[in-house]
Amino acid sequence: MPRSTALNGRSLVAGAAQGALLFADVGLSFWGGVDPYSGEIIDRHHPLSGEYLAGRVLAIPSGRGSCTGSSVLMELISNGHAPAALVLAEPDEILTLGVLVAQTIFERSLPVLCIGREAFDGLRGKAFARVEGTSVTVFEGSPDDIWQTVGAPTVATPASIDLTETDQALLEGAHGKAAQVAMHIVLRMAELQGARSLVDVTQAHIDGCIYTGPASLRFAEQLVQWGATVRVPTTLNSISVDQRRWRELGIDPALGEPASALGDAYMAMGAQLSFTCAPYLLDSAPKAGEQIVWAESNAVVYANSVLGARTLKYPDYLDICIALTGRAPLIGCHLDAQRKAGLQIELPELGELDDAFYPLLGYHIGTLAGSRIPLVLGLEQRKPGLDDLKAFGAAFATTSAAPLFHIAGVTPEALDPAQVLAPDVTLAVEKIRLQDLLLSWRELNSARDNRVDVVSLGNPHFSLSEFAHLARLCRGRHKHPDVVLAITCGRAVLEQARDAGHIAVIDAFGATLVTDTCWCMLGEPVIPPAATTLMTNSGKYAHYAPGLVGRTVHFANLAECVDAACSARASGRLPAWLQPAASLETDAHV
Repeated sequence: MPRSTALNGRSLVAGAAQGALLFADVGLSFWGGVDPYSGEIIDRHHPLSGEYLAGRVLAIPSGRGSCTGSSVLMELISNGHAPAALVLAEPDEILTLGVLVAQTIFERSLPVLCIGREAFDGLRGKAFARVEGTSVTVFEGSPDDIWQTVGAPTVATPASIDLTETDQALLEGAHGKAAQVAMHIVLRMAELQGARSLVDVTQAHIDGCIYTGPASLRFAEQLVQWGATVRVPTTLNSISVDQRRWRELGIDPALGEPASALGDAYMAMGAQLSFTCAPYLLDSAPKAGEQIVWAESNAVVYANSVLGARTLKYPDYLDICIALTGRAPLIGCHLDAQRKAGLQIELPELGELDDAFYPLLGYHIGTLAGSRIPLVLGLEQRKPGLDDLKAFGAAFATTSAAPLFHIAGVTPEALDPAQVLAPDVTLAVEKIRLQDLLLSWRELNSARDNRVDVVSLGNPHFSLSEFAHLARLCRGRHKHPDVVLAITCGRAVLEQARDAGHIAVIDAFGATLVTDTCWCMLGEPVIPPAATTLMTNSGKYAHYAPGLVGRTVHFANLAECVDAACSARASGRLPAWLQPAASLETDAHV
């Protein structure tokens, strides 16, 4: 019997399982990072890239990135490609919720155990793990004893949460089975999060309308069959296809039909036909202090950080459960005390900036922050615009698990940065150097030649001001015949841009406009099968694209993207503000 070590923790989902240990000290976004059909880790920036999850005990500090990770994990549990168990350093609501929904709908599960940072480091280098209840035993090699799992215990309704008469009525089924099941799930998550009560929300934004496979459609259609009706105004995230044009765009009906049906199912519950990953661009955007339930990672971060609204980074499926009940756990960023900074970021001296700076900075700070809320110092005089903050937040949400950032002198709660500091807390400080940003620039620029086949714009969805900027760059020009330039946006913004005259200019340039869906869901044939290299101004998509669509990426500002669309070549130039870092690197090698 190989040598073993037992470590104790907190069981987030009860159960027992064992398998070869798959360990990494970097968080993993299941959406965009794991293939929902095969269980392969496809995040090409992750140390476990190329590994398969099925039957193994996955040990990661936490999830990160997309709220759709819960849907991907549920899909894997449904199709038999899930890990045997999850062992985490920190609790992760997105992954845990995916398991809870699989329990509810498919009666399948896997154990989820949180053991803390110190114990988690003890998993490094171990070959095999066995999870039983609140403990994990790790082995130097495969154990040779006979071991059998036991069935997971029946889960009781949490009794530690204060319920109103309406809550109790929902729980007892007075408002139908869909609302009853939804309330059960809300309360299970509330208990795991440590909430003692629930809070009313004024609106919801649903990310679960993204099609990850048959299980995602089955979940939504089951709710419809149970009579689901939302209790608060509810918008829908991008779905997986342009619902009006997917046939015209050449999308395979095997994706187009169920993806469109999934959008229809959520509208049957009373959600609005919005289909945008940027709900903050709609007239219904929440106000400062408003308690809401939003999923979609970039939207959550923007709502909290830029609008000053209050939402957690809600997992897919918990979002619709809260929309069906109108009640959310009173925890995390819903509370003043949980919105304080946990990390201070200090920036170097910077020259004149372009619009590639903010997504790059967000991407880099996300990797430093982990689940901590950062306070960024050094942009007080720069006055980043809303599009800059949108790009920063989307990239930040890709590499971070935090639902909120503060920028001193810029974002509403940090106009006076002292207001986001907790009393008697000394923040850890990270000083960013230009050389650090250069490393992240190279990380996002995965392409190794200057060819450009596709220019990807609109991740997150384009705003009206971005359309105006693009029209100025495109006026009087035409793209190269061998390059596809495609822009994703919401229907409402598209019509605003059309009324403003921007779309006529962009059409004349030769661009393709796609609504309802976003680049995280687009593939062939919008991306031509022969295409090998993409270019984008999105830090989020530059990170995800190599894994999602198997193409390498050039990352640059919007003007460089338009130039590349005309020439079919990327310049490969560093931004002027980043060139001093390259000079320092050159000097160091002389």
